[in-house]
Amino acid sequence: MRSLTVMLADEQATVDCGARLGAVINNAVVFLEGTLGAGKTTFCRGVLRALGHVGPVKSPTYTLVEPYVLARGSLYHFDLYRLGDPEELEFIGIRDYFDEQAVCLIEWPQRGAGVLPTPDIRILLEVADAGRAATLVPVSKAGGAMIDKFAAQTAAGGLDEIK
Repeated sequence: MRSLTVMLADEQATVDCGARLGAVINNAVVFLEGTLGAGKTTFCRGVLRALGHVGPVKSPTYTLVEPYVLARGSLYHFDLYRLGDPEELEFIGIRDYFDEQAVCLIEWPQRGAGVLPTPDIRILLEVADAGRAATLVPVSKAGGAMIDKFAAQTAAGGLDEIK
């Protein structure tokens, strides 16, 4: 399993990168890591678009989780930025969200340490030059397979740059 870094020139490239992952993602836990403004929610918007969501995508900063029911199953978008203590996740029934039929995208996962399950993929978003860099890191075998499919699709369709 290998990590993969994609250079993203602008917001649309970030959405496109998320959409490419959304095209190959299946029942996975994905951690999205990066500073404020790195593009985590923008990336999630791309994943949701690829899965057929056409409405707005907002960051669930105050609600902690935004559920989406899609043709291919459920997607839960978490934003744990305002979480005071990981144990607060138990009050929202966090374990119920991680079933085999759901995709869970989790922003600020470090704030849920000790409660969240191990992810399939970690995505590190950071400012790089005039744009962003997204590094996809496989954590599970399933995550590695999804990243391999992402890499094959990206090479065929071309994003700005892949390393």
